[in-house]
Amino acid sequence: MSTTLPLVILCALVALVSTSKTERAVPCDSGQYTKSGECCNECPPGEGVVRKCGAAQTVCAQCLDSETFSENYSHTEQCKACTQCTGLMRLETPCTDSNDAICVCNYNYFFNVITGHCEPCTVCPAGQGVLAHCGNDHDTLCEECLDDTFSDRESSLEPCLPCTICDEETEIQLAECTPTSDSVCRDPNLPTDITPTSDMGLSPPTFTNYLPPDGSDSPLPGGETTTSSAGSPHFLGHGLNENLIPIYCSILAAVVVGLVAYIVFKRWNSCKQNKQAVNNRAATNNQMVTPEGEKLHSDSGISVDTQSLQVQQQQQQDQAQAEVQAQPLHSHTQEQIVVRVDGGPEPDSPPPEV
Repeated sequence: MSTTLPLVILCALVALVSTSKTERAVPCDSGQYTKSGECCNECPPGEGVVRKCGAAQTVCAQCLDSETFSENYSHTEQCKACTQCTGLMRLETPCTDSNDAICVCNYNYFFNVITGHCEPCTVCPAGQGVLAHCGNDHDTLCEECLDDTFSDRESSLEPCLPCTICDEETEIQLAECTPTSDSVCRDPNLPTDITPTSDMGLSPPTFTNYLPPDGSDSPLPGGETTTSSAGSPHFLGHGLNENLIPIYCSILAAVVVGLVAYIVFKRWNSCKQNKQAVNNRAATNNQMVTPEGEKLHSDSGISVDTQSLQVQQQQQQDQAQAEVQAQPLHSHTQEQIVVRVDGGPEPDSPPPEV
């Protein structure tokens, strides 16, 4: 019995040690353990470490979209600030919580890895065409125009164009193609160039000016010249439109000026009439205001309608004259018809005049 107890204790210790080794045998991605022997957790992309693993487990927090980011699994890294595109750089890919912003050079610029700055794209001169367009990480690649190709302008986009080939049976070549100019062809049997017609039917030809035999350009009355390439369409009316534009502008300006002058005249005439009416009204008021109206106006501060006051005074005068005219007739009539009530003799009075 005394020997059995130590054996049990020894077996328990062996089992505990084996269990600890088994737990440590499980792989730990972070490679770090807490003080209690627990594997430290890693924060995934989009989250940063707030408290590092040590006495306690790792604490993570979400990164702010468009402000901070975290691209990798880590048990030590915090959220990083997003890159800001400034200067000649423009934003190509916005910043997220798990990816930083991607900046590239502005349009018509490329990033020079030698200098570490954005530089303007090369423009191919006349006689050279674009072989490869300018990109974010490389400059424009130009090539010489050879093998019946040409480029008559500076450009960072256009390649070398093929030269025009004259028809040997119907056309003659007035100028050969060069790296900087196209060939010039002309049909000697046609005094004018005819615009191509559609397949639906023939339409009346449109004529441009005649090209002299020496190949020189002869300007039209409207300022239009012949083209140097045969087979290209010619159109009339360009110079005519340019001449009509100033005429239309002049007519429009004259209409606007006339409208403004009419409005100004109407305003001036209206102001003049209003002013004259005010002056006439003031003169009439000065002539018709009576002493009673002036006294009433000065005492009470209330304006009196002079026209109504004058009409009232006229009516009073007419009424007074009517009473004065009627009074003698009324008294005379009363004297003729007076009789004594008590039947006495009538008073002596002269007989009425016939």
